[in-house]
Amino acid sequence: MTHIPGAAQRRASIGVRVGPYQIGGDAPVVVQSMTNTDTADVDSTTAQVKALAEAGSELVRLTVNTAEAAEAVPHIRDRLDALGCAVPLIGDFHYNGHTLLTDTPACAEALAKYRINPGNVGFREKRDRQFQTMIEVAIKYDRPVRIGVNWGSLDQDLLAGMMDENAKLPEPKDAQAMMREALIESALRSAAMAEEIGLGANRIVISCKVSQVQDLIAVYGDLADRCKYALHLGLTEAGMGSKGIVASTAAIGTLLQQGIGDTIRISLTPEPGGDRTREVIVAQEILQTMGFRAFVPMVTACPGCGRTTSTVFQGLADKIQTYVREKMPEWESHYEGVENMQLAVMGCIVNGPGESKHANIGISLPGTGEAPAAPVFIDGEKKMTLRGDGIAEEFHQIVDDYVASTYPKRSAEAR
Repeated sequence: MTHIPGAAQRRASIGVRVGPYQIGGDAPVVVQSMTNTDTADVDSTTAQVKALAEAGSELVRLTVNTAEAAEAVPHIRDRLDALGCAVPLIGDFHYNGHTLLTDTPACAEALAKYRINPGNVGFREKRDRQFQTMIEVAIKYDRPVRIGVNWGSLDQDLLAGMMDENAKLPEPKDAQAMMREALIESALRSAAMAEEIGLGANRIVISCKVSQVQDLIAVYGDLADRCKYALHLGLTEAGMGSKGIVASTAAIGTLLQQGIGDTIRISLTPEPGGDRTREVIVAQEILQTMGFRAFVPMVTACPGCGRTTSTVFQGLADKIQTYVREKMPEWESHYEGVENMQLAVMGCIVNGPGESKHANIGISLPGTGEAPAAPVFIDGEKKMTLRGDGIAEEFHQIVDDYVASTYPKRSAEAR
């Protein structure tokens, strides 16, 4: 992985293969997401999985909570394959996963990975037996497992026992610290049990999800010190809109900067009528703006001020950002390295020419009182000046021409 100035060296972890991707080891951080459709509805679930994959989700998780959902999974897999969408599917199991996996072997085989929540895999004497059943299915089909502990569904027997022991100490820890410790203990005990049953450490991913930023940072800091398992990062119930984005970025960004984390998911609450793919874009942008991976050309744009003709440059910035995301699948299939391209859309002459010179392609639009001309810089040199009402379309064409003339073509075999 590329060294990022200021970032800690990536924590050593055991790599886990999920379909064509590796989580952990020396692999790049993997982006994943989750559907919110009724999995039993094959049409809507297939459509959403495809949309998430096209947005850049490398793994997609499905709720598998009923017999109907389990029976739908292989049909969803077949539909996706027929559409040329090979994204690996992860089954999210709670309460009855042991039954669904054993009663529906086609589901167990169609999934690339299983998620097990130790807090609700079973209760008391049934817990270990039902957990073992799920691990044995994973071994049978050679599937990896995420042992995903969650703040809201923590094993209450484990927590109560740890609280009792803590109360006997001369200086007991506070309740919040004990809750964090119980999350970690639940994950590590379950992982150890899975290994005892026969699942290799290279088939285990761990997560300990909470909903508060500082708790997540504390939990994963301790977890990273105590194990070498691949780690899945994400705030659970991050929230809606800017709150969910800011909280997820603060927590996950801090951990990534410390070298912690092998795969991430941004658990955004969709706004009414909102697009589920937004969580994928946010995950990509966290990784790309921090310098860990590149997915699409990045667009630098100024915030605007009293000097700028805001509606002009804001409109162009929005159009070009949308344009590069729409074009990226086509560019990616034909050219190598396009995701590293840098674009700049600036609103006046104060920083416009300077920022434009630092980008591969930059444009500085006229601000208030400036001449109605937009100089375009390519690789640091002023190449042309655009005028008139068709600036956006002309700029799109300049970007297309730059991609075609700058980036090497992929071989037919690599497409």
